[in-house]
Amino acid sequence: MSARDVGVVIVAGGASTRTTGTDQGRLKQLRWVAGKPMLLHSLQTFQQRADVAMVVCVLPSSYAGDPPPWIFQCDVERMLISVGGKERSESVQNGLEDLPDECRIVLIQDAARPLVAPAMIDRVVNEVRKGHGAIAALPVVDTLKEVDSDGRIVRTIERTNLWRAQTPQGFPRDMIDRAHKEARRAGITATDDAALCERLQLPVVVVRGSERALKVTDDGDFARVDALFPLPE
Repeated sequence: MSARDVGVVIVAGGASTRTTGTDQGRLKQLRWVAGKPMLLHSLQTFQQRADVAMVVCVLPSSYAGDPPPWIFQCDVERMLISVGGKERSESVQNGLEDLPDECRIVLIQDAARPLVAPAMIDRVVNEVRKGHGAIAALPVVDTLKEVDSDGRIVRTIERTNLWRAQTPQGFPRDMIDRAHKEARRAGITATDDAALCERLQLPVVVVRGSERALKVTDDGDFARVDALFPLPE
């Protein structure tokens, strides 16, 4: 039986400024998509793993004290609610601080990516167990252009070694704790946790992600997620 040494921080503290739709006024991470509230997809997926000791859901302060009742459709003994911060980095830091000591591996997941697949999680965890960070990502296949403020093309960017970062992003506990503490001390914030490790030259590798694990950013993405659900066996 796998040791329960994995802690998960699901970041769901955003303000959803780019979504409106029929649920206008409701945070996108709490809206229904593909049969259930978006946050519940990730929460239940990670709790299906035998190696997960705790999942911390980081919610906006206005929801953390009175979370929606459907969030309790899970193993409540392996779930905690944490309060989100003004920036994503602060929200992740709050979640990290709430993880119990037995969580020696940390996975950080965006609630806005509800279709994370078990195989993706496996690939990230397997790499982290080797002692370094790992993130799910996809190689860039489109030609990339840099443009100026007028939209005029400046140059074509070589894409050979470029990857699109996804989540989960996984790290040894001491690595990600150090990265966030150093960033806070320096007054640095980031939308990507691996970037905080990179600035300290801590090793992070990429593993194959999935096109299905798209990030819900605007209203059209809800229909795309519905079309991709359910996940294949």
